[in-house]
Amino acid sequence: MTQPLVSIVILNWNGRKFLEQFLPSVQASTWTNKAIVVIDNASTDDSIAFLQTHYPAVQIVRNAGNFGFAKGYNEGLKQISSDYYVLLNSDVEVTPGWIEPVIALMEADRTIGACQPKLLAYHDRGSFEYAGAAGGWLDYLGYPFARGRIFDVCEADHGQYDTAEPIFWATGAAMFVRAKLYHEVGGLDPFFFAHQEEIDFCWRLQLADYQIYACPQSVVYHVGGGTLPKGNARKVFLNFRNNLIMMAKNMPAGMATWKILYRFWLDTVSAIKSLLAGEGTYFLAVFKAHIAFVGWLLFKRKESIFPAGKKRKLQGYLTKSVVCSHFIGGKKTFAEIVSNKS
Repeated sequence: MTQPLVSIVILNWNGRKFLEQFLPSVQASTWTNKAIVVIDNASTDDSIAFLQTHYPAVQIVRNAGNFGFAKGYNEGLKQISSDYYVLLNSDVEVTPGWIEPVIALMEADRTIGACQPKLLAYHDRGSFEYAGAAGGWLDYLGYPFARGRIFDVCEADHGQYDTAEPIFWATGAAMFVRAKLYHEVGGLDPFFFAHQEEIDFCWRLQLADYQIYACPQSVVYHVGGGTLPKGNARKVFLNFRNNLIMMAKNMPAGMATWKILYRFWLDTVSAIKSLLAGEGTYFLAVFKAHIAFVGWLLFKRKESIFPAGKKRKLQGYLTKSVVCSHFIGGKKTFAEIVSNKS
């Protein structure tokens, strides 16, 4: 049988350093029917010249501006015809056989809409990486966490999450997705710009009756924080704002209303705690995120919020609070938190 075409699509903005460092590993992928594409978000460095000189076989799609992660991919992928897309961060080192197990899994089960490999830390290769670890989950108040990562605590990888299984969201750092399906569900939400747009996308896939999977038999290594470093005020703002928007879009109205009000209170507690610790920029970023969310609610996307939704059981969904389990209950690992034991 003919192998499906897998397009490895890297979004780039002034990332010549990462392209030079990690493109060799992408080229060494053993899947034969593949295309490597770089979508460039109007870089001002020499990324394009570098690619044209050293990687002439790599296809380049040029966006008219820096559209961020979400719109950047949406615009670029319109020009790429394939069976599968792999949304791959430029700061990811892949292993030679990383594509085969994921495609085998998705070809065997057509209900799998998106899938991620195991994400390990590039600078600490025995530990899971923050951006997705061994597969993303979501708690009932909209807080994301992952198999192998709870808030800022990343576990060492001892093979404890080496089973391929359904999850809630697949990391945007290395997401396999059926190309046709990507466009059918509307792609990534461009209003998000960056951060948590992959969670919103996977939530919509689940509501459309597709599964999201983790395939730990595929392994990649992620640097992380390559565009916006951890603690950056813009990053804090986007994470808090986008998380609230995601809840408003994908939850039934009654559920979303009380959960978002509760989240406002929890976010405020977190912001005040940071202010007392001398982190004023964090406090302001959370405050601005709340204001921006209310603005979105009133003016930006009124027509698309609070859908009726499908009465479908969401996979990778924790029916209790990961915040309480971790910060009050003292549970530090994914296995402890998802356990039914109190």
